[in-house]
Amino acid sequence: MCSSSLLRVIAAAPVSPPSAAEVQILDRRMFQMVQFLVPSGPKRPSNISLSPPTGQNRTQTASNEFLQHVRRVSGLKQQDVFYNLRVPDQCQSDRDEINLLLLTGHGVFCIDLKTWSGSVSVASEAQVRAQQQNFPSVSIEQLPDALQAITVKTSNLHSHMKRCGLNLRPNLFIPRVLFLSADCVLSEDLLQTEQLLSCADVEPFLRSLREGYVSWLSDAFTPSWISGHLSYGQMRAVRERLELLGTWDVLQMSSGQELAGDFQGCQHLALNRQETELLEFSRTGSVITDTLWSLLGHTPQVTVSMFKRGAQGWLGKPLIATATIPSSTRVIFRIRGEATDARIPAGSIRSVTLSI
Repeated sequence: MCSSSLLRVIAAAPVSPPSAAEVQILDRRMFQMVQFLVPSGPKRPSNISLSPPTGQNRTQTASNEFLQHVRRVSGLKQQDVFYNLRVPDQCQSDRDEINLLLLTGHGVFCIDLKTWSGSVSVASEAQVRAQQQNFPSVSIEQLPDALQAITVKTSNLHSHMKRCGLNLRPNLFIPRVLFLSADCVLSEDLLQTEQLLSCADVEPFLRSLREGYVSWLSDAFTPSWISGHLSYGQMRAVRERLELLGTWDVLQMSSGQELAGDFQGCQHLALNRQETELLEFSRTGSVITDTLWSLLGHTPQVTVSMFKRGAQGWLGKPLIATATIPSSTRVIFRIRGEATDARIPAGSIRSVTLSI
């Protein structure tokens, strides 16, 4: 084995949602990344980040290209492809993110995307400890069980739909984990796991979602309780509920940097999140005039324009209200993955796009 090789170990999970006893067993099994210590440093695994559209130029070009590839190969309409949906858990106290969700007649595919590279196989907690003791020259990182995670999130989505009045069969909500890197090699036992798809299996999986004319006619005239597929009425109802699920808010800095997370509020702004989709921040003067006013003891101002949620009209999005606030006012924003809120000066912000 060469010194630059990389090994990750993943735990297998049952096809059906795990029981309480099975969860206790699964908790003792985990992902593991074994990285040989080389001068270049460890190469960490990551999830692909799919950012919601804001009508502005996006920096996540690769993510957008992958979404276009999904639609092109699967033949799905844009309205049936969702990404970065945040689904309430069973207690409705928190929300879990599903990277990609595909609504088809065969069911609702809940998909987490991984860009890992290396060898992936099964390990238990005891094996992890043994490897840590036997290979002191390597860096070993333990990771959550991605298959168990997407299974739980898929179950949460089904429960959420049930609370919304849609009594659909649990087997119509289908979990999948896609490994997008060609450098990721699954072990033989994991290749037999239907929910895990290697890079070579991604393209055939997407093609299998394409519906032909015969299948379209069959779904149109065959009742769902006979075909086992979602009817057109059920798909429409699921689509409407999915569109009401939120994703991440997007804050764009004046420098062009974009931050995904949760907009918590601003001291001088009162807004209705259900009605407001976009906040645009603009200086009332130039940098030079702001500097001069600051030297004279005046506080530079920022005008915040609030635009209505919904489809854009002929003249753009309808303006709800405007407010003028000091540029030093702090906007409270919880950046995705951070444990504490960030306090960002209003004068350094270009816009904030609010999710539902």
